[in-house]
Amino acid sequence: MNATPALININAWLPIAILFSSFVAGIIIFFLREESVGLRTLLNLGGATLKLVLIGVMIHGMFRGLEYEAGIPFLPGITLSLRADSLSVLFAALSAVLWLLTTIYAVGYLENSPNRSRFFGFFSLCVSATVGVALAGNLITFLLFYEMLTLATYPLVVHRGTPQALRAGRIYLYYTVGGGALLLLGTLWLWTLAGDLNFTPGGILTALGPDHRFSLQVIFFLLIAGVGVKAALFPFCYWLPVAMAAPAPVSALLHAVAVVKAGAFGIVRVVFDIYGVEFARLLAVLPWLAGLAALTIIYGSLRALSQDSLKKRLAWSTVSQVSYIALGVGVGGPTAVIGGLAHLVHQGLMKITLFFCAGNLAETLGVHKISQMTGMGRRMPWTMTAFTIAALGMIGVPPMAGFFSKWYLGWGGLEVGQPWVLAVLGLSTLLNAAYFLPVIYRVWFRTPEHTPFRDNRASQINYRRGGQEANWMLLVPSLLTALLVLLAGIMANAPWSPLSWATIIALGGFRP
Repeated sequence: MNATPALININAWLPIAILFSSFVAGIIIFFLREESVGLRTLLNLGGATLKLVLIGVMIHGMFRGLEYEAGIPFLPGITLSLRADSLSVLFAALSAVLWLLTTIYAVGYLENSPNRSRFFGFFSLCVSATVGVALAGNLITFLLFYEMLTLATYPLVVHRGTPQALRAGRIYLYYTVGGGALLLLGTLWLWTLAGDLNFTPGGILTALGPDHRFSLQVIFFLLIAGVGVKAALFPFCYWLPVAMAAPAPVSALLHAVAVVKAGAFGIVRVVFDIYGVEFARLLAVLPWLAGLAALTIIYGSLRALSQDSLKKRLAWSTVSQVSYIALGVGVGGPTAVIGGLAHLVHQGLMKITLFFCAGNLAETLGVHKISQMTGMGRRMPWTMTAFTIAALGMIGVPPMAGFFSKWYLGWGGLEVGQPWVLAVLGLSTLLNAAYFLPVIYRVWFRTPEHTPFRDNRASQINYRRGGQEANWMLLVPSLLTALLVLLAGIMANAPWSPLSWATIIALGGFRP
């Protein structure tokens, strides 16, 4: 490719500009007074929109064969690298789209609440760290932004300052800092063996050969455990339901956009671009990963069944559903990998819709429990329609996006002679139906006999009034993400769909 120095310079700066579009906005927001509502909203939405536009420019350039990479000297022999490839752009684009919608939602949700400048400052730093994780070109850069993500999300988890929120924050730190320590140990150990830790299609370790087999197996377990904490793999999943003490926009952030997705993305990076699927299969570590993912899928679904708290049921559902990504990677066949990577996007769209709807119920009518949701379809029909679409997608009902993830995962398991994958998906689907269909039935087909609120007079009035929908800043993001759940399924074969992009990644397209 012939390129002028100016073009090369622009291509190098674009990843940095994407990273700083939210970082600079966040730093400015910290210094704004609480009364500066208009300026804070402008910075929030402006930064989110600019990031989305810049990522769109990057995707367009990649289709034209351009490469985007920036290197910053960090330590002797170590460079911080930001680089675009098909996998990084998939995660970055997902984060940017959902972040814009979450920002709109958060502005409406936190209207008139205290400490909004602090909240939105860390909110913007969190998206910066997430994009840094997405665009990291080597394991050292990934580790740095992965830890920044922990530090940026802690203040969001404890934002309300209640004893419950502070306890949730402590547990969140215990788990995520511990996971970061394991990731650091594995990274340093691997660096002493391999030196170069650049993400490379097919992996970087085949030259080490069988002499380091045991060490590489242990390092694999350390790396997967390190990222598996944020991905909520069993037994590192218990922080996630506890963290539901956070406001609804933060719950959406944790489950669909940033933290959990960063962990799942890390699993894909370790298997694809550090070890390589074939070398990982020779080390016999992929069956361990697939088995752990299958255990997490079933365990999370079983725990979801017993939860009356809507957000905790959704949290345990996330524990289960995110492990579909690890399952696809662990199975290792190309079709299963496509299913897992597509679910990285599909689960994000479905789960953010569900948490938006949970926030609408809590903010508008004071509803927090499933037992309080009887007849809610009549009072909040648009919110409950969005909820129903996303819930059916989680179950895997066609033509919702979730159906295609499960189809490719099951097909991929059969393709490589692992029919047990189909059994796990079948049991998981039955459990998904068991904890979502009763909620849908309660919402649409049961008539409330009495108001479920005893202590909140305003909620009682709203409950009896009927047709009390959430305000537009809460409702519109919910409906848009529900629409995306439908479109990602109905138009699964379109060249720009998540499924098609996952196919490009699995087949090695657009790799530098």
